[in-house]
Amino acid sequence: MIENIHWLGHDSFRIDAGGVVIYTDPFRIKKPVRADLVLITHEHYDHCSPEDVEKIVDEKTVILAPPDCAQKFSKGKVKIVKPGGKLDVMGVEIEVVPAYNINKKFHPKQNQWVGYIFTAGGKRIYMAGDTDHIPEMKEFRADIALLPVSGTYVMTAEEAARAALDIRPEIAVPMHYGTIVGTEDDADRFAKKSLEGKVKTAILKNEGPAGK
Repeated sequence: MIENIHWLGHDSFRIDAGGVVIYTDPFRIKKPVRADLVLITHEHYDHCSPEDVEKIVDEKTVILAPPDCAQKFSKGKVKIVKPGGKLDVMGVEIEVVPAYNINKKFHPKQNQWVGYIFTAGGKRIYMAGDTDHIPEMKEFRADIALLPVSGTYVMTAEEAARAALDIRPEIAVPMHYGTIVGTEDDADRFAKKSLEGKVKTAILKNEGPAGK
């Protein structure tokens, strides 16, 4: 399944699973592929980017987004989500989970911004969104976890490693580095120093505009 997960930089992924194309937080998309499902985590411009969503959606595309972002899209079938929600979209089972900061102010819990746990290709994939290592993660179960590692606005590499140990996925994938904040060193610290021998990690090639 990991070979069907394409990192497009920052928190943006394209996941090809069972004939359904899923995007998360599309941002600075350079090679558009039509999306069946788009998952938006929160309202910040680098996650809720109407101009990038416009590149990949048509009238049949389903877009899930929190209320403060949902109103920004002019195309697609927009569904408003909040933490605790559960949906089935084109056979993709989706759980909407909280994403927030606990030791910084950028993503307040009261904003009800989100991450997603969704089943694609027979695997439960956790898209964390912009979050710290929050208590709820002890209850999350996923086969693949996409975790921010850059610090400043989200978890540091070390905090993300502790989150991965709570979730215990088969594979943990670092993200949220190399575009606006964070570097490959954050991904390396997450994978090699923090999780080596405990949780398998995969540092994906950046296929987006910042990739090589």
